[in-house]
Amino acid sequence: MNLKQLKYFLAIAEHGTFLKASEKVFIAQSALSHQIALLEDELGTSLFHRSRRGVTLTEAGEVLMAHARSILRQVDDARESLASLTDSPAGKVTFGIPHSVSNALALPLLQTTRKDLPRVNLELTEELTGNLSRQLHAGQIHMAVLFDDGTLDDFVCEPLLVERLSLITPVAMTPAGDAISLHEALGMPLILPAQPHGVRPLIEQAAVMAGFAEPNVIADISSISILRTSLLAGMGCTLLPVMPLINEIQQQQLQATPVHSPELTRTVTLCRSAHIPMSAAASSVWNTCVTLAQTLSESGVWRDAVVATRHLAH
Repeated sequence: MNLKQLKYFLAIAEHGTFLKASEKVFIAQSALSHQIALLEDELGTSLFHRSRRGVTLTEAGEVLMAHARSILRQVDDARESLASLTDSPAGKVTFGIPHSVSNALALPLLQTTRKDLPRVNLELTEELTGNLSRQLHAGQIHMAVLFDDGTLDDFVCEPLLVERLSLITPVAMTPAGDAISLHEALGMPLILPAQPHGVRPLIEQAAVMAGFAEPNVIADISSISILRTSLLAGMGCTLLPVMPLINEIQQQQLQATPVHSPELTRTVTLCRSAHIPMSAAASSVWNTCVTLAQTLSESGVWRDAVVATRHLAH
């Protein structure tokens, strides 16, 4: 197995036919077919289902695709890191960001990276936290923002901020008073992300530790846009930090009520693989994100968030 074969394999997987792939990688179709045949012979398995319409990946092909993307990305990172020894950081960095953090971090990170790291191509991928964790394990992304729920031991992590969660309700369902107890909040008709995504594990863990009944979940919705629509339609409430729905809260379409006894918080954490070295470009984006999160919190732009205790740990 060699890097060219992996490159050819990915081209076929992405374009669906040997002909289109051969045009993409500038190699004769017969030579491309020969290289894939050698690869399949070495691995002892078929990588593609072949038909008149084109090709699709076999189960073995799906497994190899994840590894191939990771391997080729690491090769690119190595080249870019060496080139950056005598120049400013350059190269592509893929940064995973959860839906519920995107509203606070995505645009400022893009703007700051473009200004301070002009030769870095920052690609943001917005996903559910469970998906980001799997992509980080597979080496498909350089780093990701995740939430410290006790399951991050496989990564190198740096806490960024501690965010306070509030009960967010349609105006007609706003509870009396300036705050609500966790026990009362758990009994409200709640719309929460499905397990194991987002704040759901943190809320359920808090309920267990306090000796309360499990949350009264009336709908599992992991999309912020669908959650927003559901709340505005008066279907129920949610437990989230304010930033994902800050526009609706500021326009008084939704109401945020702090939770107490105990207070609900989540630790926003920047994570990377413990086994894959970071490129110079990725290291620069990492440091930029750490500094930016602190600035956004201290300036009040990132609402209901305080700077977390900083340390690097496995």
